[in-house]
Amino acid sequence: MVGPSLSDDETELASNRLRAFFILLIGFSAALIAVQAGATLLQTGIVLVVGVVLGALLMWYLSRWSREFTEVNRRY
Repeated sequence: MVGPSLSDDETELASNRLRAFFILLIGFSAALIAVQAGATLLQTGIVLVVGVVLGALLMWYLSRWSREFTEVNRRY
Protein backbone atom coordinates (compact mmCIF):
# COMPACT_ATOMS: atom_id res chain seq x y z
CA MET A 1 0.00 0.00 0.00
CA VAL A 2 1.26 3.45 -0.87
CA GLY A 3 1.23 6.14 1.81
CA PRO A 4 0.77 9.90 1.44
CA SER A 5 3.40 11.74 -0.57
CA LEU A 6 3.66 14.57 1.97
CA SER A 7 4.75 14.30 5.57
CA ASP A 8 2.53 15.65 8.34
CA ASP A 9 4.66 18.80 8.60
CA GLU A 10 4.52 19.42 4.85
CA THR A 11 0.76 18.90 4.85
CA GLU A 12 0.33 21.38 7.70
CA LEU A 13 2.54 23.93 5.93
CA ALA A 14 0.58 23.58 2.68
CA SER A 15 -2.70 23.89 4.57
CA ASN A 16 -1.55 27.06 6.34
CA ARG A 17 -0.40 28.58 3.05
CA LEU A 18 -3.75 27.80 1.45
CA ARG A 19 -5.60 29.42 4.37
CA ALA A 20 -3.40 32.54 4.17
CA PHE A 21 -3.96 32.76 0.41
CA PHE A 22 -7.73 32.48 0.89
CA ILE A 23 -7.74 35.26 3.52
CA LEU A 24 -5.57 37.56 1.39
CA LEU A 25 -7.68 36.85 -1.68
CA ILE A 26 -10.78 38.12 0.10
CA GLY A 27 -8.95 41.20 1.39
CA PHE A 28 -7.43 42.14 -1.95
CA SER A 29 -10.64 41.53 -3.85
CA ALA A 30 -12.45 43.89 -1.48
CA ALA A 31 -9.72 46.49 -2.02
CA LEU A 32 -9.92 46.12 -5.80
CA ILE A 33 -13.67 46.62 -5.68
CA ALA A 34 -13.11 49.78 -3.62
CA VAL A 35 -10.59 51.08 -6.18
CA GLN A 36 -13.04 50.28 -8.97
CA ALA A 37 -15.70 52.30 -7.14
CA GLY A 38 -13.37 55.30 -6.92
CA ALA A 39 -12.26 55.09 -3.28
CA THR A 40 -9.37 57.15 -1.99
CA LEU A 41 -6.11 55.55 -0.88
CA LEU A 42 -7.15 55.74 2.78
CA GLN A 43 -10.55 54.21 2.07
CA THR A 44 -8.91 51.45 0.04
CA GLY A 45 -6.54 50.68 2.90
CA ILE A 46 -9.41 50.50 5.37
CA VAL A 47 -11.36 48.22 3.05
CA LEU A 48 -8.27 46.01 2.66
CA VAL A 49 -7.91 45.63 6.43
CA VAL A 50 -11.63 44.98 6.91
CA GLY A 51 -11.56 42.46 4.06
CA VAL A 52 -8.64 40.58 5.62
CA VAL A 53 -10.42 40.52 8.98
CA LEU A 54 -13.62 39.25 7.36
CA GLY A 55 -11.61 36.67 5.42
CA ALA A 56 -10.02 35.45 8.66
CA LEU A 57 -13.43 35.21 10.31
CA LEU A 58 -14.80 33.31 7.34
CA MET A 59 -11.83 30.93 7.39
CA TRP A 60 -12.32 30.34 11.13
CA TYR A 61 -16.00 29.59 10.58
CA LEU A 62 -15.38 27.27 7.64
CA SER A 63 -12.63 25.42 9.52
CA ARG A 64 -14.90 24.93 12.50
CA TRP A 65 -17.80 23.86 10.28
CA SER A 66 -15.69 21.37 8.32
CA ARG A 67 -14.36 19.82 11.55
CA GLU A 68 -17.89 18.63 12.29
CA PHE A 69 -17.83 16.48 9.16
CA THR A 70 -14.31 15.14 9.56
CA GLU A 71 -14.91 14.10 13.17
CA VAL A 72 -18.15 12.32 12.31
CA ASN A 73 -16.72 10.55 9.26
CA ARG A 74 -13.32 9.65 10.73
CA ARG A 75 -12.72 5.92 10.59
CA TYR A 76 -10.54 4.17 13.10
